[in-house]
Amino acid sequence: MLDQLKRPKGAKKRHKVVGRGRGSGHGRTSGRGNKGQNSRASGGVRPGFEGGQMPLIRRIPKRGFTFTPKAKYEVVSLESLSKFSAGTEITPEFLKSARLVNRKDPKVKILGDGMLKHALTIKAHAFSKSALEKIKKSGGKAHIIAAAGSSEPSAS
Repeated sequence: MLDQLKRPKGAKKRHKVVGRGRGSGHGRTSGRGNKGQNSRASGGVRPGFEGGQMPLIRRIPKRGFTFTPKAKYEVVSLESLSKFSAGTEITPEFLKSARLVNRKDPKVKILGDGMLKHALTIKAHAFSKSALEKIKKSGGKAHIIAAAGSSEPSAS
C-alpha cells in the first residue's frame, strides 16, 4: 500500500554540517582545504571560467538570431464601434470603460470589420487600411496615438 512504502536505504542523506569543531570531522577548514581561492569566503571563479583557457561558450560558433516580438494590440472592429452615438470621441480609455478592451494600458488597433453607420472621432494606436477608408467614408476622423502619448491626425 502507498502508506507503507519506505524509501530505500541511503536515499535520504544528511547534509554536511561544517564549522562545528574538530570532533565533527568538518571543523577548522570545514572541508575547504588549506589556503587558496576556493578556501575564501567569497572565493571561487565565475560560472563558465576554465582557468584561462578559451571558454566553451566563446569557442562554439554563434548561429541564429534573437526574436523580439512585435507590439501586441487589442483589436476592435468598426462594427462594435457603430453602437456609439454620432460625434462620440473614441479613445483607448473610453474603450476600456465600455469593456471592449481588457488590458491595463491597452494598445488599440481598429480593424475594418463591418460598417460604420455614422461619423466618429477615433483615436487609436493603429488602424487597418480598410478601417481608415470606412471611417473617412462615413465622415469621421481617425487619429493615430504616438508612443509618447501625443496624437497626430492621419485621416480625416
